[in-house]
Formats: sequence, C-alpha cells, structure tokens
Amino acid sequence: MSKEIEDKLAKIPLLGILVVLLKKIKLPGLEGLSIYDLLEMYILGIINGAFTSRAGAVAFSFFMAIFPTLLFFLNLLPFVPIEGFQVSFIETITSFLPNESGNFLNEIIVDIVKNKRGGLLSTTFLLSIFLMTNGVSAIFAGFENSYYIQKKRNFFKQYLYALSVGLLLALLLIFTIVVLGYVELYIPYLSNFAGRTTGFDVIRGNELGITIAKFTFLVSMVYIGTAILYYFGTYQGRRAKFFSSGVLLTTILIVLTSYLFGIYIANFSQYNELYGSIGALLILMMYIWLNANILLLGFELNASLDMLKLRRETK
Repeated sequence: MSKEIEDKLAKIPLLGILVVLLKKIKLPGLEGLSIYDLLEMYILGIINGAFTSRAGAVAFSFFMAIFPTLLFFLNLLPFVPIEGFQVSFIETITSFLPNESGNFLNEIIVDIVKNKRGGLLSTTFLLSIFLMTNGVSAIFAGFENSYYIQKKRNFFKQYLYALSVGLLLALLLIFTIVVLGYVELYIPYLSNFAGRTTGFDVIRGNELGITIAKFTFLVSMVYIGTAILYYFGTYQGRRAKFFSSGVLLTTILIVLTSYLFGIYIANFSQYNELYGSIGALLILMMYIWLNANILLLGFELNASLDMLKLRRETK
C-alpha cells in the first residue's frame, strides 16, 4: 500500500506500533491482505469520495420520496380486508422512527387510514413511483460516485434498475408488515399453549416473545433490504457476495444508531421546545441523514474489499 502514509504513521510512536500489529493480522475474506491494507483503502475511499456530499444528496432524495410513498400505502390501507393489518402497518412504520417523529406522524396516519380516499390512489401511486425511483436512483448515484467505482451505468439503465429495486423494496415492506401482523397473532397462541402445558407465565411470555420476534425479523429485513441495494446498486456490486461484510456493518450500525438516537431525542434533545411541531420533521431529517451516511459507509467497505481483490488478482 502507500509507503508515504506508512512512513508518516511510523513516526508517531503508538500509531507506528499499531500499524505493525495490524499489518500482521490477516482475516478470511481480505484476499490475503492485512487489516491495515483494508483500513487504509477504506479511509482513503471515504476522504477522496466526497462522502458527506453524497450522503446529503441521498438523504434529500429519500426524504422527498418517503411521504408520497407512505401516503399511497396509507390510502390503500382502508381497502385491505385483513383484520388488524392497519394497526400492524402503523406500528411498523412508527417503529422505524424516533419517538417524537413517530408521535407527530401517528395522528396524520390514523386520519388517513380511517377515511377512504379512492380518488387519491392513482395520483399518489404515480407520484410515489416517480419519487421512490428518484430516491433509489440517488442512492445508486451515491454508490457510483465512490472513489473505487470505475465502471458506471448509463442514465436509462440506472433508472430502470432503480425502478425495479424500488418496487422490490416496496414488496419487502408489505411482506414485513404482513409477517409482523401474524407475529402479533401467533405468539399469544404459543404462549397460551405453553401456559397450559408447562405453567409458563403467559402475560410475560407474550410481551417478551412478541418483542424478540419483531426485533429479530425487523433486523433481518433491514439486512436483506441493504443487501439488495448493494448488490444491484452498481455494475461491480454483483462481484461481491449478496450477504457481504458491508451489509453486516450497515445493519449493525443502523440498529445501534437508531437505539442511541432514540435515547438522545428522548432525554437530551429540545427540538420541540425550540421549533414546536416542526421539530419532529427536523428529527426525521437528521435520522434519515445519519442512515444515509451509514448506508454509504457499508458500501465503501464492500468497494474497498472489491478493490483489494482486484489488486490481488492483478499481481
């Protein structure tokens, strides 16, 4: 790797020792190269790839797409004849958001769900498809502007991929909501069965079982959704495994950031006192921006690993 960077780090006593140790550690999946090689490429990719600008563009496009898409699904809900589906949908959507943003949107969501607005379906459907595709296309553009991505798709091909992936993610969201509805239905049934046969604490079992099942499934869906974006996001993306190191890193960081961000908003933030109800929107925008950064961090890890593999093959 870069001899100049190594020489500069070697002059700093503690960092010099750390570099020597990291160069000796070679993990599976790094194509025979050291952790130091990966970290150097990863950091250089972030610095040279206009990282924050890309994250801002992704966050803005996603923020523009989220409300029309949500509005379409909400207008569709009153026409779904499945019992408890509406409640499950609302709980699922708000569970992804910080408490303040979830509370702000909850009243709006309930009002839309209770009143059928068939005339809006076609309009919101077309608008949501257009903006959703733009949002996914912005994510793909953020990926393609990576320092290590050389080959890029043309505009029409990328837009077609964005449309296909956007529809796939929408189906994944619907599948998630349906499964979570069944979790609410069957966990109490299993707890009651365990209570009758083993003396199991039914009430506590219901709460614990539903919480664990929901959390596990939601994390799995975030993992799969991220893998879809990384795999189809760039031409080079399909050279990596569908379930890659970058996907795992992104999923862990999204879960951790969501938890810590929720604690911060609940205990330390004063957005509502300063801005009133609009503070919930600011919180939502910040949350989307944080996750856009995380999404790009995971992709940069995959791009760095792919570049290491190519360099290894050309030697």
